[in-house]
Parts: sequence; structure tokens; C-alpha cells
Amino acid sequence: MAASLPNRRDPARPAAADRPCADRRPAVPVALLAGMALLLLASGLPAAERQGTRAAGTVTLDAASSDVDYRNNTLVFRDIVITQGTVRVAAREARATGLDFDDATWTFTGAVRINTDDGALRSNEATVRFTANRVASARIRGTPAEFEQPRTGSTETARGHAGAIDYDFGAGTVTLDGDAWLTDGRNEIRGQRLTYDVRAQRVQSSTRPGQSDRVQITIRPREPGEAGAAAPATDPVATPGTAPTADPAAPPDAAPTADPAGNPPGDPVGDTTGDPS
Repeated sequence: MAASLPNRRDPARPAAADRPCADRRPAVPVALLAGMALLLLASGLPAAERQGTRAAGTVTLDAASSDVDYRNNTLVFRDIVITQGTVRVAAREARATGLDFDDATWTFTGAVRINTDDGALRSNEATVRFTANRVASARIRGTPAEFEQPRTGSTETARGHAGAIDYDFGAGTVTLDGDAWLTDGRNEIRGQRLTYDVRAQRVQSSTRPGQSDRVQITIRPREPGEAGAAAPATDPVATPGTAPTADPAAPPDAAPTADPAGNPPGDPVGDTTGDPS
């Protein structure tokens, strides 16, 4: 029979319930511990196995260092890169409340770069929203915040900047807000709020509530012979009331000859041809 040991306690040390609050450590949230455990487990896998776990929709996090703030339930990462499919978010620092991407908001600061199939964003600060374990939206702020997208079927690149840019990944729209400027590589448009559809490659301007914002558009026609310039018409239509222009490639007409009577060319006087008398 196993003997039970007496419950020995140092009489000089008070019981846990009698200790002051300052001596108690804050409880670590279970979700935070689970997230850190998954992060450490993933970092300990061989490279080949980590690559095999990157299925569609999987969020991959890579950082130079991380700090866990148990008291405020926050995580801080430095030199971080988050990848999901073709979406890549990189920054010098990121803050989040746990590693649950089902419904979370991350704040990125310092040289923020967001790359997708539809374009790229650059700024000093960004807030990225994760919903249902996917990147749902991003709001970037900077001086200025910038956006660019190579245009389909063209060598030109669409670019824009504003005080803030909202990127809706599901709708595929970029909203430039505050002193917005956008170019398709040649023409420019300015306004306080511009919405660019990155898939249809079209832009719309809108007025902010309570303001009468105006839009300015700069159009730069293409030079003749430049790629994309309209070709001249091959069969010009003569303007009414003007003589048609002779074809310079056509041979010159033969000079009219005088008639046998010696009358000048085109002079009807003396022409008896067809004279009823």
C-alpha cells in the first residue's frame, strides 16, 4: 500500500490565496499558447515537410523574431513575411492578437509591401483583415500610399497614390482616398476618391459625403506611328466644295491636242462636229 505524504508547506511562505496580486503571474490565454505551439512546431519541421503543408489557403508566417505579451494578449513579430497562395505581406514589424486567422486584424508598420496577382501596394503602415482564414481586405496609409498593376495586353503599368488605399481582395477593387492620383501609363486622373477595378481595369470617381469634389483628367494623345496610335484613313473623303486631290503615284495625264481646225484645246468655237447645219 502506497503511503501518502504529508502536505508540507513552509510556514514562512504564505499560501497562494494569501499572496498579494503582484506575486501572481497572469494567466496565459489558451488560444495564444496553442497558436505559439503551432508556430514552434511548424518552424521545427524539415524544409521539405513545411513545403508540403502549404496547401491552398494555408497561411505561412516567417519572422526574424517574436515577442509574446501575456498581459495584453498580443504578439509582436519583426521582419515578418506572411504568405497565402499568391498573396504576400511583408513588413518590418507586425502586431496581432493571437495566430487565429479565422477572424483577426493585423497591423503592419515599416516598409509594408503587399503583393497579389492583381497588383502591389506599398506604404508605411497597413491594417490587414483576415476572415475565414483568408486575407479579406487591406487598408494602407502613408505619405503617400502607393498602388501599381501591370496592364493586361499592354507594356504600360497602372499606378496610383493617395493618403490611404483600401484593397478589397474579394471584389478586386482598389479605393484611393484623399488627394488621389491614378494613371494608366499615359493619361492621368485626379480626385479626392477614386475606385479602380483591377480586373476590369476601369476607374470611377465619387464624391465624399458633404463635399463637392471635382475630378481632373489629363489626356495625352499618342504620336503618329507610336504603338497604339490610330492609323490614318486609307480612303479619305473629300470635303464638299473642294477638288479631289490627285494621286501623286498616278502618271500625269497626256496634254490635250489642238483640233485640225487649229482651235485651242477645249474651245467650242469652230467645232463643227455634230453641227446640224
